Amino acid sequence: AQATAGAPSAPAAAAAAEETADAPEGWPPAVPGADLREFREAVADGATAVPVYARVFSDHLTPVLAYRCLVRNDDREAPSFLLESVVGGDTAGRFSFVGAHPAIEVVAKEDEVVVLNNETGERTVTREANPIDVPARLSRGYVAHAAEGLPPCFCGGWVGYTGYDAVRYTEPSKLPFSAAPPDDRGLPDIHLGLYKDVLVFDNAQKVAYAVHWVFMEDFDSADEAFESGMENLNKLVEQVSPQAAPELPTGRVGLSTASFSSAPLRSNMSREGFLDAIARVKEYILSGDAFQIVLSHRFERRTYADPFEIYRSLRVVNPSPYMIYLQARGAIMVASSPEILCRVAPDPETGRPQVVNRPLAGTRRRGKTAEEDAATEAELLADEKEVAEHTMLVDLGRNDVGRVAEHGSVVVERLMNVERYSHVMHISSTVTGLLKAGVDAWAALQAALPAGTISGAPKVRAM
Repeated sequence: AQATAGAPSAPAAAAAAEETADAPEGWPPAVPGADLREFREAVADGATAVPVYARVFSDHLTPVLAYRCLVRNDDREAPSFLLESVVGGDTAGRFSFVGAHPAIEVVAKEDEVVVLNNETGERTVTREANPIDVPARLSRGYVAHAAEGLPPCFCGGWVGYTGYDAVRYTEPSKLPFSAAPPDDRGLPDIHLGLYKDVLVFDNAQKVAYAVHWVFMEDFDSADEAFESGMENLNKLVEQVSPQAAPELPTGRVGLSTASFSSAPLRSNMSREGFLDAIARVKEYILSGDAFQIVLSHRFERRTYADPFEIYRSLRVVNPSPYMIYLQARGAIMVASSPEILCRVAPDPETGRPQVVNRPLAGTRRRGKTAEEDAATEAELLADEKEVAEHTMLVDLGRNDVGRVAEHGSVVVERLMNVERYSHVMHISSTVTGLLKAGVDAWAALQAALPAGTISGAPKVRAM
């Protein structure tokens, strides 16, 4: 195991190996002091947020167990997350992510924004026309050090959710909160946590990175910051040590009906009300107001099942590229999805920030054989309705990307490809564009909210 604040040079790596070899038995592994030099260099170069991390074996640990090490099974109020991935329906994704107890939380309900500093106990309440500006402003105040020794993936930062109604912040004149349907849940429209402590599992290398971010604004010197960072890092590593790991219940993949109450399944609409809505939607489409409208129909049922056990079942029953267990203020979310909303990452050719949108629509069940899959795929691509729906979503994706991309840079890189997942196949396309100067990932996120697959086209009019 090696704890570091950057990519160590050969002499530093040798010193780390010697110190680890001489270390007494036990946990956590010894921290090589040579890495203080790496930390000092990062601070001298202007970094205001610097990661220190330990690379440890993960053969005694799974992401599920690591999450339970950080969050007790009775602590359902602790903001935290577990993010996993299965690619192609049967192959584990390269990385999994676990985090708990964010340093800062941003909680928004309509225009009221509460910022919670969980390290100082400070609570600030403000009014904001667009609450996403709050975490965006906080993020711009940090210059993060990109440690070469960390994997090229998420290693700390903001995790949370934005509700469907968050679109009202970017379209206040056409979609005001005053015209919103009655809110029978009272959940925040946005909940985001800034996580300084994160576990990153490299499922290919069978190692995990315990990462702690040090914010220089809290310290007078690099040496003081480094010492504090190492103390916090060791605490994080200790939390996931074999000695600290709790026992996970064996559980059953198929949740018993005894896990649910005898109360019937409930809907937020009657059948007649839903059919009336469909009739009105058809009139809108025939009159040219919209091409596609997505009606929302919510079903609910009380359950005695533990939310985390529901997630454990879902990850087996429906493995997907994006599997999520998220505890937020007032809600626990369990999700398994094949698609992203948007992604901002360096363009492979130019290295400039690129926004990616991947419309996913047009669905069929997987066949039992390769021949059935091939026949179903051909039938799907020949279906006029499915192709028309997907084409509309590609146009929506181009519009969303175009709002934040340089003129002339928006490209449909892949069109009408069929992707196969554990139970279904979808038509997929990829739309990309280079971000405009001065535009960041927060703006790209807002431009994409909500996904076209749950809104319609044209997006604002359909909603």
